Amino acid sequence: MTSTSGRPAILIARKVFPEVVAHLQQHFDVDMNETDDVLSPQQLAQRLQGKVGVLTTGSERVDAALLTACPQLKIVANIAVGFNNFDMAAINAAGVLATNTPDVLTETTADFGFALLMATARRLTESEHFLRAGLWNRWTLDMFAGAEVHGSTLGILGMGRIGQAIARRGAHGFGMRVIYHNRSRLDPELEGACKAAYVSKEELLREADHLMLVLPYSAGAHHAIGAPELAQMKRTATLINIARGGIVDDAALAAALRERRIAAAGLDVFEGEPKVHPDLLTVPNVVLTPHIASSTMATRTAMAMLAADNVIGFLTQGQAKTPLNPEVLST
Repeated sequence: MTSTSGRPAILIARKVFPEVVAHLQQHFDVDMNETDDVLSPQQLAQRLQGKVGVLTTGSERVDAALLTACPQLKIVANIAVGFNNFDMAAINAAGVLATNTPDVLTETTADFGFALLMATARRLTESEHFLRAGLWNRWTLDMFAGAEVHGSTLGILGMGRIGQAIARRGAHGFGMRVIYHNRSRLDPELEGACKAAYVSKEELLREADHLMLVLPYSAGAHHAIGAPELAQMKRTATLINIARGGIVDDAALAAALRERRIAAAGLDVFEGEPKVHPDLLTVPNVVLTPHIASSTMATRTAMAMLAADNVIGFLTQGQAKTPLNPEVLST
């Protein structure tokens, strides 16, 4: 479907960088959500009338109801690696192409994951709050004594691109013993590059001094870390989640932190975000950040530009750089 100008029309569901908009405007009539408010399902369906493509974020749910209301839609391009906001069965049934933005955020996200691990292990948030509150009036030998990072055991649950990048940082930069659990084991060459050893999930929980979560969200991964899993961890262990909200049972985690059944946690993602479980806001031994693991200007721009290139490539040449359901390209 084309607009009155004769060019295809697309929607950018959230505000993006001007250079991305200009790039898209070379090919399409572009409708952009300038206010950057999250569109309700009804608002999104209304804005998509007459549009053949849309750039989405995790805020926009693409499901059967939306696709039925927007039968002219041909491509949905997520500005993210994860795509749990996509009902892939419905998207496939509708013959719509779905894309995401892998690779471009791997190193930036791994950097942040390690920063969050360091902040959690060394109790940076706790100590800063203490200092800002004017409570620091003397030095003590054990003041905010945290956990060792160098030479400790790093456990990684989920060993895709980001998990591997974190493993390399831990093994090569900090001399850590790296263990991991994944749905499938890496080939020996990749394991060697990461200096990582495959273990069962139970051993991972039992042995890790610092447990990093980087697995994709799915129904099977919901509350992959809950009360039973937390009970298997060391009391001195830290838990870092840069994956997706819902992978951790946040209520169970808050209880474990309050009762010091694990030492600390660092969380960039939350179940039901942007809402945060209120119990997490009342425990001191947690570092909380608002889903910013990939947030550098260079990386976020690259993510949005890749999503734009997917839309341009598909709608002008029938090809996309990073399709999630490439079988649609041949139909």
